[in-house]
Amino acid sequence: MASIHPTAIVDPKAELADSVSVGAFTTIGPNVRIGEGTSIGAHCVIEGVTTIGRDNKIYQLASVGADPQDKKYKGEPTQLIIGDRNTIREFTTFNTGTVQDKGVTEVGHDNWIMAYVHVAHDCVIGDHNVIANSVQFAGHVTVGNFTLIGGISGIPSSCASATSPCWASRRACRKTCRLLWWPPATRPKRRTCTRKDRVAVAIRPSACPTSRPCTSCSTARA
Repeated sequence: MASIHPTAIVDPKAELADSVSVGAFTTIGPNVRIGEGTSIGAHCVIEGVTTIGRDNKIYQLASVGADPQDKKYKGEPTQLIIGDRNTIREFTTFNTGTVQDKGVTEVGHDNWIMAYVHVAHDCVIGDHNVIANSVQFAGHVTVGNFTLIGGISGIPSSCASATSPCWASRRACRKTCRLLWWPPATRPKRRTCTRKDRVAVAIRPSACPTSRPCTSCSTARA
């Protein structure tokens, strides 16, 4: 039987695995499913049509599965799906999807998501990502696997990332860009960035096309 603090409010229709733990003053809604070994901290709200996998650790004061912040949303039964072994820190917010997209916000496995991160409607976050404090994802953003995103970064709607980019802190992605990473064998051999490279992403230093901060654009080695 799940370990539920006496002050927590868990709807009888919610499905919690036997090894789930729920902290004080947390509220869990009727359409929530939580897998084995997941720990929910105090003062969390988990609502909506939300599925959380196994062995996740969700810290206090997280908001998981709230309605999307989209004025087109009219109460449709959209979903949030979170995979396994994720660490989700304090004051994070995860919204469900919208019918204008596929109706699901998805977070994969083994992600480290730090405090104050916002994952908006219809985002798809892959596996093994490190997302630092106060990163803000707008709707419909896709993040690949093994990315590193620095704190206080803003990612607008419909941006997408390749696998393994590193994004410097306090950056704002341009809406038309993709987060770039060049494998070493195909790395451009030039000293300055072209217009194609002028994105607000600071890629992983070992793959940077320049060996010093670029004077022709805002890209610099992290």
